[in-house]
Amino acid sequence: PGFRGLGLTAGLGLLACMTSSFLVLPALLLGLCAVARTTGAFSLSSMFAGGAASAWSHAGPAIPLVAAAMLIILLTENARIPVDDPNTHLELTMIHEVMVLDHSGPDFGFILYTSTLKLWLFGALLVDVAIPFRTGLILLDWVVSMAGILAIGIVVGVVESSMARLRLLRVPQLVVAAGALAVLALFLVVR
Repeated sequence: PGFRGLGLTAGLGLLACMTSSFLVLPALLLGLCAVARTTGAFSLSSMFAGGAASAWSHAGPAIPLVAAAMLIILLTENARIPVDDPNTHLELTMIHEVMVLDHSGPDFGFILYTSTLKLWLFGALLVDVAIPFRTGLILLDWVVSMAGILAIGIVVGVVESSMARLRLLRVPQLVVAAGALAVLALFLVVR
């Protein structure tokens, strides 16, 4: 009933957007719970501080599982391929368009800027999970982080250039797979 004026395809796009966002949050929180359990810290700054590398050394295969879940979360939350194609403006690919259709000028610029910040934030979380060491030298740590962000950008570019967009009904299955990876990682670090 809430989609009456939108049409079927726009309504399905809005429903897929809401479903993806609804399913991403548990996967993200479960991945962060695995990191918190491994490091023994409850804040992000202490989870990814210098002592996290020693805690991750005994975590084993949980690191790649959390990193894979974070990569799927990054692609989903930022409406990148294979979840969505941000370069199209078709009514059938409405996940990213639903939020920006009524904006232009500076408002649209702010929306694009915040989507860039969101991509950077999720990329930084993924880098901190995948590269969990700190040297104590600020410049060297910054270079390693920037190299990790560049590597994330290359991985996202390779994924986008080698895959097609998933069918709309397959997106929730991909996000549930990210949640399953995060749950498996959490089970591995709890044992």
